[in-house]
Amino acid sequence: MKIQESAENYLESIYMIHKKKGNVRSIDIVNELDLSKPSVSVAMKNLRENGYILMDSVTGFISLTDKGKVIAEKMYERHTLLSGLLIKLGVDPETAVEDACRMEHVISAQTFEALKKHAEHMENFKEIQ
Repeated sequence: MKIQESAENYLESIYMIHKKKGNVRSIDIVNELDLSKPSVSVAMKNLRENGYILMDSVTGFISLTDKGKVIAEKMYERHTLLSGLLIKLGVDPETAVEDACRMEHVISAQTFEALKKHAEHMENFKEIQ
């Protein structure tokens, strides 16, 4: 099932915040993505209703469901690899991160896998020298 780019960004942000802080609240997402509280609230409601996240009614903590985690990890892997490759090609880090954020949503699985293999080959070649 294809989800919208904005939903992928939210899921990836939840994943990254969880890696950094352990717990994720809506305000963390507001700060991370520089969005309004109402926008994040609506997005969290939609993600919850579609089975991508769970929200603890007592603490307000947000966690990814298995379904949400699969998408978040996929986006994170794409973002990390693409930004790393762009930086190695000489793109300044800020631009590389911004470009990778856009590219990660539109690149085909086949092209991403080819880039991933190429990046692994580059690393293995570098270790041999």
